[in-house]
Order: sequence, then structure tokens, then C-alpha cells
Amino acid sequence: MKTGKAVLAEGAQGSLLDIDFGSYPFVTSSNTVCAGACTGLGIAPNRIGEVFGIFKAYCTRVGSGPFPTELFDADGVLMQKEGNEFGATTGRPRRCGWIDLPALKYACMINGVTQLIMMKADVLSCFDNIKVCTHYNYKGEQISHFPYDVAESLVSPIYIELPGWKTDLTGVTDLDALPIELLSYVEFLEKELELPITIISVGPDRSQTILRDKALA
Repeated sequence: MKTGKAVLAEGAQGSLLDIDFGSYPFVTSSNTVCAGACTGLGIAPNRIGEVFGIFKAYCTRVGSGPFPTELFDADGVLMQKEGNEFGATTGRPRRCGWIDLPALKYACMINGVTQLIMMKADVLSCFDNIKVCTHYNYKGEQISHFPYDVAESLVSPIYIELPGWKTDLTGVTDLDALPIELLSYVEFLEKELELPITIISVGPDRSQTILRDKALA
């Protein structure tokens, strides 16, 4: 770093598994947020530059813990199947649900995210309409932030619905070829999160990556 070289640190596990800022007690044993680069690698906080927040176009969770947007119906099964949401080592199925903006906003805040990367946009191609959780009903009150206690008995998601793209994205290689419905979905998320989404993944292969910011090429 002293010689001006770039260092890319990759975090492991989701932000809500962080031992200090996650949904305790359903957490791991370490810091999974950006600050872990400081405590784990010995990098001073003032040396951190860009923070890339990586998220799926929908939500998943492994194991127990609160999950306000979890789907228990045919849509959840389809999402799990299309996204191949099974643990790479154990084969354990991941819980699936619609994207949760209060939780995502919280993750962006505690990590100091500067730009976002959206993965698995292709998985949602099988849905006529896409739901987005914009708020929670929390103890009878509508809130847009992530509350201290997200127990299932206290929190229920409030959704808006956007049109799906119903298009196979896996062969798309150019930004201009993406369906308008997907671009509208991305733009809606950007407005809500107040952060740019600079990369969109449309498949599992490295080549299936669409750059919205040409400076990243």
C-alpha cells in the first residue's frame, strides 16, 4: 500500500452474521463487515477507499435467524431451484425470499458502502412480477429502518410490486441489451439505497458480468 499498489480485501459471510452488528444470537464468531479488514488485517481505517457491497437480486439465509421476507410458497421453492441455493460443501438448502431494503440499507450503512454489485439477476427471470420490501410493519407502525429486534412476531414486510423481465439473461453481454424492466428494477433500488449499482451479474460465469460503470473495465 505504501508503494501505491491496490489491495482488494474480500469479506466472508453476510453482514447480518457479524458478531457485533448482526442479528444476534444468529451470528458467526467474527466481524464480517468492512471494519473486519482493519481488525483482521491490520489496515488502518483511513486507508480504506472504495467499499463494494455485493448483494443478490433477492435474499437468502442459511440456518436459523430472522428473515422477514422469507418465502414458504411455490415462489420460494422456484427461487431456491433457479438460484441453485444449496450449500457448496454441505448441500444444505438456503432459505429464500424477496429483497429486503431495510436490511440492505442497514448493511450499506455499517459497511460504509460506496458502490453496489448485484448478483444473480438471471434467477428472477422466471417471475412475472418482482416484489421489493421497502418498509416493515413493526409493532403496528410502518418503519423503513432495520429495528433492534427483528423477531418474526414483531416484524412483517411491506411490499411494492414491479414488473418482471421474463427474459433469459444468461446470454446478454451488453448493457444496452438488458430488458427495460430489469434496468427499472436496478434504478429503483439505486434511488431507495442512494448508492450506484455499478455491476450486474446475469449468470454464474465470470464472463456473465455487465458493467454499468465503464471505469471498472
